[in-house]
Amino acid sequence: MTMNSTSADPVALAQRLIACPSVTPARGDVFVALEAMLTPLGFTVDRFTTGEAPDGAVENLLAWRTTGAGPHFAFAGHLDVVPPGPGWTADPFSAQIRGDLLFGRGAVDMKGAIAAFVAALEDLPADLPGTISLIITGDEEGPATYGTLALIDRMAARELRPDLCLVGEPTSSVRLGDVVKIGRRGSVNMWVRVAGVQGHVAYPHLADNPIPRLLRILTAIEAEVLDEGTDWFQPSNIEITDLEVGNSAHNIIPGAATARISIRFNDRHSGVSLIERITAIAAPEGGTVEAKISGEPFLTAPGALSSLVADAIRDVTGIETELSTTGGTSDARFLSRLCPVVEFGLNNATMHKLDEAVALDDLRDLARIYGLVVRRALNG
Repeated sequence: MTMNSTSADPVALAQRLIACPSVTPARGDVFVALEAMLTPLGFTVDRFTTGEAPDGAVENLLAWRTTGAGPHFAFAGHLDVVPPGPGWTADPFSAQIRGDLLFGRGAVDMKGAIAAFVAALEDLPADLPGTISLIITGDEEGPATYGTLALIDRMAARELRPDLCLVGEPTSSVRLGDVVKIGRRGSVNMWVRVAGVQGHVAYPHLADNPIPRLLRILTAIEAEVLDEGTDWFQPSNIEITDLEVGNSAHNIIPGAATARISIRFNDRHSGVSLIERITAIAAPEGGTVEAKISGEPFLTAPGALSSLVADAIRDVTGIETELSTTGGTSDARFLSRLCPVVEFGLNNATMHKLDEAVALDDLRDLARIYGLVVRRALNG
């Protein structure tokens, strides 16, 4: 079942973007290509580069078009991609069509969705009231230090604030449109370090082995049950992801030992509260904790925006969508500070994999869905 057929071809647009190698952090040609697509559609395009090593420099693109008074609808995404790695059937940036599939790094995550949105824009009525913007970063797959956060600052400086935002992450699981994300868990990484005194294993009384103390800390951390989940979120979980002693000699008691843990947490917690909780566990054993909060949990409760997207999915594909908060983090965690935000995009089965590919029909249907969402969002 299809409706609202688009005259613009999202497949060709996706090929143009995929053909520009843009391993994170992305800069240059891929942004030139997107700007060339948007300028003829009447968008003001602001490209800027920010940040320094090790997390920069990152290029970002902010584009907007206003036609009279009305709501502000934003589409957000990223042009950077993960490294393709060896083993592809063909050049990962050749954007080949083989059969019913378009292959290339970024086809799914997420140049295909950006191309679908641009194709949808080409078919919108010229007098559709309101503002449409694109918030496109070159640093989502990397540290995300100078990406969407810098774009939010840029928008504030230009007094642009969306009323609704759709992030084009590949949320679909089995069929296009079967999953829409309305929230994400938070993420925090911590490094637990225990200092000791280096010495010879034959003279342990002259040394202080930090490893047993670190193991006791980790055993206590493993025993922690953070929660049982909430109405919209799965239970929070703590995972030990690395142990490091750096001791290459069999007859030396090491002077320090470090473990890294990663916590994905729901809205019963904050990054700060979890850091305090782990610090309290580590302190009795002499452990210290360093931490980096990647994002706090957020939820756009089911309502007008999720219904708008679900209705458009149903009208184009005939299927009922599931609202979900599963998966990793995305830049929606930043954009949720501005307005209601949901995520919806292509089938994620091949993202970050060799021979990443998108079905041609999915690209075209996604453009139709995006077109309906924008029309209905601006028409009220």
